[in-house]
Amino acid sequence: MPARRLGQILVDLGYLTEDQLWDVLEEQKQSPGEVIGQVAIRMGLVTEAQVTEALAEQWGMPVVNLQETNIPPKVLELVPQTMAEIYKIMPISLKDNVLTVAMADPQNVAALDDLRNLLGFDVRGAVSNPHDVEEAIRRHYAEKEDSIEDVISELEEVMSVEDEKEVIDIGSEEELVNSTPIRKLLNMVLLLAIKDQASDIHFEPFEDEFKIRVKADGVLYEMVPPPRHLANAITTRIKVMANLDIAERRLPQDGRIELNVGGNPVDLRVSVLPTMFGESVVMRVLDRTVVQLDLNKIGMDPVTLARFKKYIHLPNGIVLVTGPTGSGKTTTLYSALNELNDIKTKIITTEDPIEYDIDGLIQVPVNPDIDVTFANVLRAILRHDPDKILVGEIRDYETAEIAIQSALTGHLVFSTLHTNDAPSTIARLRDMGIPPFMITATVEAVLAQRLVRKICTDCRTEFEPSDELLMELNLPIEQARQYKFYYGKGCPRCNNGGYKGRTGIYELMGVTDDIRDLISANASTDELREMARSQGMTTLREAGLKLIFDGVTTIDEVVRETVVEDIV
Repeated sequence: MPARRLGQILVDLGYLTEDQLWDVLEEQKQSPGEVIGQVAIRMGLVTEAQVTEALAEQWGMPVVNLQETNIPPKVLELVPQTMAEIYKIMPISLKDNVLTVAMADPQNVAALDDLRNLLGFDVRGAVSNPHDVEEAIRRHYAEKEDSIEDVISELEEVMSVEDEKEVIDIGSEEELVNSTPIRKLLNMVLLLAIKDQASDIHFEPFEDEFKIRVKADGVLYEMVPPPRHLANAITTRIKVMANLDIAERRLPQDGRIELNVGGNPVDLRVSVLPTMFGESVVMRVLDRTVVQLDLNKIGMDPVTLARFKKYIHLPNGIVLVTGPTGSGKTTTLYSALNELNDIKTKIITTEDPIEYDIDGLIQVPVNPDIDVTFANVLRAILRHDPDKILVGEIRDYETAEIAIQSALTGHLVFSTLHTNDAPSTIARLRDMGIPPFMITATVEAVLAQRLVRKICTDCRTEFEPSDELLMELNLPIEQARQYKFYYGKGCPRCNNGGYKGRTGIYELMGVTDDIRDLISANASTDELREMARSQGMTTLREAGLKLIFDGVTTIDEVVRETVVEDIV
């Protein structure tokens, strides 16, 4: 960390007086997100060049004028355009295996560590102003825009095909793993996936090909596959980055890669699975900037949101969120905890794994290998005087029983279950062996949810759906024809997919006295659903229809994610 503050350096260099510095600090309090240098520039007290000089002094880096710097083509080839744009850097020179890069933000020191790891060079920083870095990237990469196809064809030229059935020479394998083309390909795949806000990256070996697929907005897209004989090298490179055992190819392994993309921490959870044709790798991308942990921004309609907020502020009981894997349950629960997170409330969570680190929450990871199960952690949590508890998932009777005991002793417990809708959650708890009287005494609300893709706003187009398509909505044709329908035509912003981003559809069943009576009488799921709907519950399909009629999503998305209800 720097020994001196930027404001003091500007004073020492004679660019600001002490009084002006105090004025700048006062002004900064009015806009907390803005850094002191930008505030001083905005106030007209210093120039951008003076702030750049002060930053260089602060971080012990040289200042570089990119407009006058001649950058060799070979240096440009080392850093792909995607990497330069994401990290806001411009490569300048390579000497004695030391790559010097001009940085728009020298305070992002973690970016240098990432670049060392990704590029395999010792990387040194120099300081330039953000405008010059952007301009240099635009100017130098104008005709050199790299694509996955270019990198793969470059790989095929450099690498000769080797028979994989031969005994692997560890020495040559290591050389291949650390070679620039392999690094370049993997870096490009990772950075493009992060840029496209992907949730997962899959590397899959088959008999005759090696597939790379990226999941964005809940759908897998295939990238141009690299040559099959490079599968081992790419997989091993990932294992090196995740600090896994590269000699072990028979056992599953788990690790993580931590990157700092554009000043934001991005966590890649790596899972390696041995298959018939080599090791399959899946990376889960956890990017805090993509997920907004705010209940007001998860797509819940105002009526459901007001009711849900009422339940999460109860002093005790159980609030359950249900849905299949990847339906956004964790995001909803984190958003609820974020809303409740204040200095007066003690919140403890137990998760498998912990996906997002939130200040103010005590988060405990589950590790079944050493008997740190949900049930065991939950027992220990109760001795830590919590007000609210999050149990990642209720998987068995033991966990459910302790969650119920926690609710009965004055705690509010949040958890998840895998059920198709809100009313069927009651049957699931009964199947686990929970007596109806315990369910009625503790469960306050059940929220079922799904995620649907949103139509890209840049290419949204109105269209007239066919009668067959409308019949899938289970609505009378005449009634459906009163509404307008839209789809995404496809454009550069959505990669010609027609969709950009996702939103939630929600079904909230409050456990009222009438529903408690039905649970006590062992009523069926259909009876519970009927009662909940008569008391104002919006089903998943109804919530989906509202999004279709508002032009947010398509008929296909809602039909894919929800089951038909008798909408009368």
